[in-house]
Amino acid sequence: MSLARRASAECAGTGLLVAAVVGSGIAATRLSPHDVGLQLLENALVTALALGALILTFGPVSGAHFNPVVSLMDWWLGRRTGTGLTGRDLCAYLVAQVSGAIGGAILADMMFGLPAVAWSHTHRSGPHLWLAEIVATAGLALLIFALARSGRTVVAPAAVGAYIGAAYWFTSSTSFANPAVTIGRMFTDTFAGIAPSSAPAYLAAQLLGGLVAVAGLSWWYPSAGQAANVVVVPSVMSDLSRRP
Repeated sequence: MSLARRASAECAGTGLLVAAVVGSGIAATRLSPHDVGLQLLENALVTALALGALILTFGPVSGAHFNPVVSLMDWWLGRRTGTGLTGRDLCAYLVAQVSGAIGGAILADMMFGLPAVAWSHTHRSGPHLWLAEIVATAGLALLIFALARSGRTVVAPAAVGAYIGAAYWFTSSTSFANPAVTIGRMFTDTFAGIAPSSAPAYLAAQLLGGLVAVAGLSWWYPSAGQAANVVVVPSVMSDLSRRP
């Protein structure tokens, strides 16, 4: 599987994920304009279901990372065993994920008749929110790599979707847990948006969450790097590499 094909899958998958997040947020505010709790429930449910479906769709091509933290960890943990992304792969994945996320936000705005690009005015700032992003990102990354290392990637679409759906509610930040998605959500002034001035702290917290996950994996799953080639789910390329 060529890098161009895998990167395009990451771009499309991340873009459709952001389109689901933003689009369902817009629909929720229109359908339930006076109930913020119901809006969040609708947004969380759609995001969880869409994420699972997108992992099933694009996982066989690229592994369905859709998240720079996951790709960075895949590269870092797999570098010694040669099972993870190469440096070239990593750069391509990061560019694809960020560009796809921006495109997904624009697509959602256009589908609902809004300006294609409108900087968000939703400020999300405070230590409690940054802590929530550390927790949300660390938990997501731990789940993904634990499933890979223990040979349970078959349940990854459901498990990852369920985690994100739950984390919408048990974290005060509503679990962005993804730098690319955070950047994409700056481009929409809707329910799911985040003001550009708030994004840098979120990005830093998410990267810190990735470091926390690496530390946890080194203790609980010290050989997690050996399974880097099947994160989030096995791609066609990783399947072929295991054939005799």
